[in-house]
Amino acid sequence: MSGLEHARTPHLRAGVIAAVVTLVLDQASKLWLLYVFDLANRGAVRVTPFFDLVLAWNVGISFGWFQTDSQLAQIALMAIKAIAVIVLGIWMARSSTWLATLALGLIIGGAVGNGIDRFLHGAVVDFALFHIEIGGKTFNWYVFNLADVAIVAGVAGLLYDSFLGVPAAKAP
Repeated sequence: MSGLEHARTPHLRAGVIAAVVTLVLDQASKLWLLYVFDLANRGAVRVTPFFDLVLAWNVGISFGWFQTDSQLAQIALMAIKAIAVIVLGIWMARSSTWLATLALGLIIGGAVGNGIDRFLHGAVVDFALFHIEIGGKTFNWYVFNLADVAIVAGVAGLLYDSFLGVPAAKAP
């Protein structure tokens, strides 16, 4: 192993750990909410005045865009996600900063978690809903899950690393 490869190993390890931890927490939360807490039969569960647990099946992509029940479209989305995970994995392996590697691991873990949902259920399991009431009118954010949080945090980490961190690794 060359010196450069050895220097990247701790970064890569952190990224892989981030991906695995993200995947495990995401899938564990979804399995618990679906099969133990039985969110489908409970309906919306108010946790705080601004946060509810609700079950939403997202058959589209991020933020519910391009909703479709088509089997072909679901296969196409899974194929695109698989290609993206491979490209992100290559980028992560080449990354020279700890933050970029960790961020890529979060994105990969989230993408794989949502991909597992799509494979098992034909849709992504979303359950977290933030909302606020102003003047008698309720404003809701998108329903999301832990994988989505990891993906957003990973993108934020990549942006920070790109603009304010040390020179970031280039995407393949």
